[in-house]
Amino acid sequence: MDLPLEDLDQALRSRAARVIPGGMWGHQNITRMPAGYPQYFSRAEGCRTWDANGRGYIDYICAWGPMILGYGDPEVEAAAEAQRRLGDGMNGPSARLVELAELVVDVVPHADWAMFSKNGTDATTACLTIARAGTGRRKVILARGAYHGAIPWCSPSVVGVTEEDRAHLIYFDYNDIASLENAVDQAGGDLAAILVSAFKHDLGKEHVLPTVDFARRARALADATGAALIVDDVRAGFRLDLGGSWECVGVRPDLVAWSKAIANGYALAAVTGNDRFREGATKIFTTGSFWTASVSMAAAIATISKLRRIDGVGIMARMGQRLRDGLGRQAVRHGVGLQQSGPVQMPLVLFEGDADRRLGHVFCLALLERGVYMHPTHTMFLSAAHTEADIDATLAATDEALGVVAKM
Repeated sequence: MDLPLEDLDQALRSRAARVIPGGMWGHQNITRMPAGYPQYFSRAEGCRTWDANGRGYIDYICAWGPMILGYGDPEVEAAAEAQRRLGDGMNGPSARLVELAELVVDVVPHADWAMFSKNGTDATTACLTIARAGTGRRKVILARGAYHGAIPWCSPSVVGVTEEDRAHLIYFDYNDIASLENAVDQAGGDLAAILVSAFKHDLGKEHVLPTVDFARRARALADATGAALIVDDVRAGFRLDLGGSWECVGVRPDLVAWSKAIANGYALAAVTGNDRFREGATKIFTTGSFWTASVSMAAAIATISKLRRIDGVGIMARMGQRLRDGLGRQAVRHGVGLQQSGPVQMPLVLFEGDADRRLGHVFCLALLERGVYMHPTHTMFLSAAHTEADIDATLAATDEALGVVAKM
């Protein structure tokens, strides 16, 4: 017997609880969110998603970042389907591998070469391994609270993690030059890499762009010590600048990790690097059965090419600014203390004095009821599919949601 439509999400959760540990894993486990968010989705198109119960939303999570041109972009889907008919995973890569590497090297100013894998953790881990191979050293310094993936050396959870997994990591505070210098001093002659996020986007905290002085000092310290400067652009890549997020501060790294938006939802990640680390990248052993699959590479070629042609970064910036400005005006009118931070293409919306996130939860749940999907604590994302009409419809919903918050 078919279940009533409104019961499908809960029914799927109940079935999952029997066959999946905890019912769901990681950041997509909806039990980490306030009650009322759907766990399961049925379809997506453009900048909109529909949950398993048939409710539609203007989406500001974009599949947690991978969707940059919009769900089901026709050009990307046509490229992927054409390659799918020819072959995806084969005994070796197709010509798409070389074509994609050539395109990436052409688009990314610091890149002399590119390698590919499947997800962001693959890419950040490969960057560290290449840096160690290229320098013959062990120590890596990284910012406290930064997220670089979900395996023992970088997972935000220490469950199942040993001290040995993180024995050669040293921490500093993002944008704090003195803290960065102290970490470099601690590493001494064993410093392999300085690892930084594109910007400070710690969960539930104000997002902060890198200062020019901090970025330049990180570059200078890497040069002085012979270490690699690595930028983790997994979350922000292709949204702030097609050439890499630190192009915005005029600093070019040695190695960059990419994933999420590179193929508009198809599973792909990349490492780009300069010639100094070509030998290290050549010597390490890194592989995966699906890492040379051709469909996602065809999708990536179409994605990057279209972003370049339509100025996707500019579209997202304009739509993000329209959203930010509108929210700012509404907050003043309602007398609500709103804290908007991060790049406008990747907004975070928090409430002043909301340490327990109660106001944020009320706001986002009110938006869900009005057909807008936002997150109370995580980086959000705009895509090139968001239009002025979508932003204006969103602002109509946020105006009412802020009214709910104001009454509290």
